[in-house]
Amino acid sequence: MVFDDAYVHWNDNDFAIYDWTDYYGNVKKEIPKNAPQPRGQPVQINVFVDASHARNKLSRCSQTGILLYLNKSPIIWYSKSQKTVETSTFGSEFIALRIATEMIKGLRYKLRMMGIPLEGPANVLVDNETVMKNS
Repeated sequence: MVFDDAYVHWNDNDFAIYDWTDYYGNVKKEIPKNAPQPRGQPVQINVFVDASHARNKLSRCSQTGILLYLNKSPIIWYSKSQKTVETSTFGSEFIALRIATEMIKGLRYKLRMMGIPLEGPANVLVDNETVMKNS
């Protein structure tokens, strides 16, 4: 089997499979009415999210780090101190995931409005299992 080198090929056996139809039902993508017809090869969105809890020793604010890739090319790298003080690692990681989700939604909209086809949902990787299960 020949793989396109532009895409990241994830091993599905490394990830748990969940049936979300009980939660989301028959949800369809919302595509703006004025969006152009997608043309060309679809792009894959891969995102890595992390937070460093209470990184700032004076303010105790956490640091958010996000790397957003289109295929294998990094297009957004984000590192910023969070505005709130969280009492747990879960809280700071969850805020980082929320920020990444907003970035993904904005990027998907921009790509769609430029007529670029998207390959499935964005692949989001976090290092905190509790955050993943609660999101």
